[in-house]
Amino acid sequence: MREASASAASSNVPVKEFSRGWTILLLALAGAATTVSVTLLYGFGTLVLPLQQAFGWSRGDLQIAISCMSGGVVVASQLAGWMNLRWGMRRVTLISLLLLPFAFFGLTAVHGSIYWLYLGFFLVPIVGAGVTFVTWTQLVSWWFDRRRGMALALVLCGSGLAAAILPPALNWAIERWDWRAGFVLLGLLPLLLTLPLAWYFLVPSPKSAAESSAAKPKPGQPSASAPADNSSFKLTLRSRKFWVLNISLTLVVSAVVGMVTNTVPLLRDIGLSATQASAVFSSFGLALISGRLLAGWLIDRLWAPGVAAVALFMPCIGCLLLWTADANSSVVLLTTAVALVGVGAGAEFDLSAYLIARYFGLPDYGRLFGIHLGMITAGSMLAPLMFAAMYQASGGYGPLLAWCAGCCVVGPLMLLTLGRQPPLVSAPA
Repeated sequence: MREASASAASSNVPVKEFSRGWTILLLALAGAATTVSVTLLYGFGTLVLPLQQAFGWSRGDLQIAISCMSGGVVVASQLAGWMNLRWGMRRVTLISLLLLPFAFFGLTAVHGSIYWLYLGFFLVPIVGAGVTFVTWTQLVSWWFDRRRGMALALVLCGSGLAAAILPPALNWAIERWDWRAGFVLLGLLPLLLTLPLAWYFLVPSPKSAAESSAAKPKPGQPSASAPADNSSFKLTLRSRKFWVLNISLTLVVSAVVGMVTNTVPLLRDIGLSATQASAVFSSFGLALISGRLLAGWLIDRLWAPGVAAVALFMPCIGCLLLWTADANSSVVLLTTAVALVGVGAGAEFDLSAYLIARYFGLPDYGRLFGIHLGMITAGSMLAPLMFAAMYQASGGYGPLLAWCAGCCVVGPLMLLTLGRQPPLVSAPA
């Protein structure tokens, strides 16, 4: 009877986690959908032509703005964990959400030199440092233990929602007014959507939530964790496993970025029309969401590095299929190849957040994930430059596909060296 009761109690843990933390999921989902690295990235394509028409800037010059944004994200991701630890997640998040809209509104004053646009794209992520993925994944990791993988997967689908909703919304605003309306809309999203949710629901941990029934937490309430042991943080920085995780996932992410930016041109080169290439590439988005949710479900039940290795190997198969593709290749084969790349792209982010929390604990999570996010963002920023050089040197996509396939073999194999994962540890009181 005792065993049956214990089993029943254990099976109820996931239910209790989602019932007590659904407001946190809603907040983090909104935060993930309105964070700068998502809104500027997925909204930029709609802004390119209006900016080109307004200022005469070339599309090539405008693309550099995204690299500047990535540089800002690298800086912001380092600041996020440190600020949350120093001043408390709630205070830092609310202040960032209040300041971020004004940073977006400031972009409407861009004029003359394109370097003002570059500067703006670099500074906006830094102003919103408190609302990067570091904050949202840390918050979810504090609230969820047994179903942390699925919770992270659900929250990180916010980027997919933004990718679907932002382009038509920005296009409507720009057609109704002008290019400035696009930046105003991007600024209003965190102000009107995420800020109210954060004000009412942002409590760092279930322990803090229980205490808030007696007294509402103050805006400056520190994180629920005890002050991080700096010696433990330094020890982790010297850990082989931490750098294995960083390097392996940076390799895979750089490969996925290369595939995302070059797949449509590659499909056009082998003879597909623009409509056909776009239709084939649409499988990427569906596979991304599916891969993210499936990986999240599996890592709650199986050895997470093994799940990660399998999921992140999928783009290698996709690269090899595209490498052998030609004008006679079937649409089914091409769609399958692109979907396999999408599975890896969807799985990567929640896998990295889960693995860092599981292997290195929660007290130092913000700073550690900030370093990890900075590395993969830097890799994403540099990868297109390397791939452009490869294409110019070879005149084709063979070397690029070979590099990407290799990254998606070496990276997953490195993850298999992480060894036994530590037992789950709940957020400390």
